This record gives sequence, C-alpha cells and structure tokens, in this order.
Amino acid sequence: MLDLKKHIRTVPDYPKPGILFYDVGTLIANGQAWKETVERLASMIEPHKPDVLIGIESRGFLVSSALASCMGIGFLMVRKKGKLPGKVVSRSYSLEYGQDTLEMQDGIVNSGAKAVLCDDLLATGGTAEAAIGLAGQVGLDVVHAAFVIELGFLNGRSRLNIPVSSLLSYDS
Repeated sequence: MLDLKKHIRTVPDYPKPGILFYDVGTLIANGQAWKETVERLASMIEPHKPDVLIGIESRGFLVSSALASCMGIGFLMVRKKGKLPGKVVSRSYSLEYGQDTLEMQDGIVNSGAKAVLCDDLLATGGTAEAAIGLAGQVGLDVVHAAFVIELGFLNGRSRLNIPVSSLLSYDS
C-alpha cells in the first residue's frame, strides 16, 4: 500500500499568507497513487450503497467523477452561482474572508436517492455543510461524506451532521 501523503505537495502562503495549502494536484498527476486513492475511497463509500455522488467545484469534481465511474453510479455537481443550466437551488454560506453561494441542479435525480458527498479536502466544513444543505433541498438523502484530506485541527467534521471519513489527516 502506497503512502499517499508522500504524493501531496504543500504550498506555503497560498492562497494567502499564513495558509499552508495541501495540493492534490501532485497526487492526481501520479497514475498509480491516484488509482489507489480512488480505490481506497470507493471501499470507504461502497458500504453506504449510494445511488449518486455529489462533488464540489472544482477538485471535488475530479474526485467524485473518478469514483462515480469506478463505482458505476451517477455524479451531481455543486457549483458556484450562475454556472449550471436549468432549474437550480442556491445556498449562501460564510467563508473566513466573506460569503459565497453554491448551486445544484434540481430535478435531475429522483427525490429520496441516497447520496455521498465527496471532495478533495475538509477544512472548516462550511462548503461541505452548504453542499449537504443543497442536496437536501433537491430531496437527496446524504448519508456520508468522504474526503481525500482532512485538516483535523480545523474540526470541520463537527459542522456536518452525517458520518465523515477521510483517507489522510493532518493535525497541525
């Protein structure tokens, strides 16, 4: 089994001074490490038997679409406001530096479908919490959230009222 942390590049002071950015781009660029990442995430998610995965723009799309294809299930996008066609639901949420709005298409998956939220990173949990709320607005039953990386010291999982799993955790 690969040590996936060896494939995560850290970038100091990005996107602003004082932030240490955990870059999954280097993980995705390594075919063997990315394949193992997707397989490990799939094994964490499969027991929840989801009908669909939900991915958050933009790196969450990479994680969720690869997993959905591997698992033979659908994938729904959560995007920034104004990026999705048709009927959408919106949810605004607070960031440490302001506010943002996310949207999800309504009516493309049957109400009551079982879903798992997937993203590359769980930090404070605000974006994931908003995405879970959106999924509820379109009638999805979000039963789990799975992340490649969790910044445990930010305690983002405490904001999510569903079980959470992550492949890699950083505690400082």
